[in-house]
Amino acid sequence: MTKCNRLIDAGRRQFLRGGMMATAGAAVTTLAGTQEAKAQAALARVDYPASRLGNIGELTENEPLDVSYPDDDSPGVLLKLGHAVEGGAGPDGDIVGFSVLCPHKGWYLGYNADDRTFNCPGHYSRFDAEAGGQQVWGHATSNLPQFNLRVDDDGEIYAEGVDELIFGRLSNTL
Repeated sequence: MTKCNRLIDAGRRQFLRGGMMATAGAAVTTLAGTQEAKAQAALARVDYPASRLGNIGELTENEPLDVSYPDDDSPGVLLKLGHAVEGGAGPDGDIVGFSVLCPHKGWYLGYNADDRTFNCPGHYSRFDAEAGGQQVWGHATSNLPQFNLRVDDDGEIYAEGVDELIFGRLSNTL
């Protein structure tokens, strides 16, 4: 029995030591994963030729303006959200642009101004316009493609790339 008790004590010590090491390892992995995720996002952004989508003067807060980007076969919208958001452009950092094709099956998304989400009528995926098109519900397996926008001194809004694969395309190249 004494031999068995010593193994139990050694097991407890090893368990506690292992738990501390696992916690430290998880913290390092999370930090590395965050940096890797940022690097992956930068690599995922595809530069298309700059295309004028509109002017700040054409935007009404929280009302989508229909556009096409990167070509006429790819419907999207511009939105002025009224407060700065990550990835927002313009003097207030509140202008965003998205593809309106659901990344799951390509259904046309509707915009809900009350909660600022894009909603799919097909399988009910929802995407948060204030969080870079992040999926918040549904069958989609990726976020909503967001346009990389630039606003010049005259208020002209240009798209210069997209950060996710647009539905129906095998790659983000024209």
